[in-house]
Amino acid sequence: MRSILFAVSVLLVSLITYSCSNSGKKSGKRGLIVSDKIIQKDDGTINLDIDKASQYNDNTNPSCNTAEWNFIVSRPGRYKVWLSSATVDTMDLQYNNTVKISLLDERLDVQPVGDKIVLNASDVKYPYYRADSYMGTFYIQEPGEYSIQVISEKVINKSEDNHGISLKDHTKLMSVFLTPMTR
Repeated sequence: MRSILFAVSVLLVSLITYSCSNSGKKSGKRGLIVSDKIIQKDDGTINLDIDKASQYNDNTNPSCNTAEWNFIVSRPGRYKVWLSSATVDTMDLQYNNTVKISLLDERLDVQPVGDKIVLNASDVKYPYYRADSYMGTFYIQEPGEYSIQVISEKVINKSEDNHGISLKDHTKLMSVFLTPMTR
């Protein structure tokens, strides 16, 4: 009888220890780990790198390719939305369709153009250049966790890059970033 009580006690302590060590790390209906969420930087910017997004790629209709991020906002307000692309032709980004960006009940639907060209960006290698496209603004009313979604044929999965897709002929969406508007 003592050995059964001992085994039950050890099991109970193990379960309590496990549940306490995992509390606070999961959030939301998908069970995402908080430490993997993107947190707003001290300067107010929110950088959403394509490599950190949940992605859906549709090989039959690439215009439905989707990237989605969860991020945490500590300072509410109006934010400018920028789209960063790697491209060899800064005059023609070669987006066949408009890019759709959704946050809460708002949606931006814009044809990207290179509003800012970054020649020596550390996140792209020659012969590519970084082209940042201004997409519009979103208003975030209160601090908290949010999801943003981007739909574009230029959401190209990393694994697809390594399987014969030559970015030399394409522009690739690299990131979305939000910058706070100053008053």
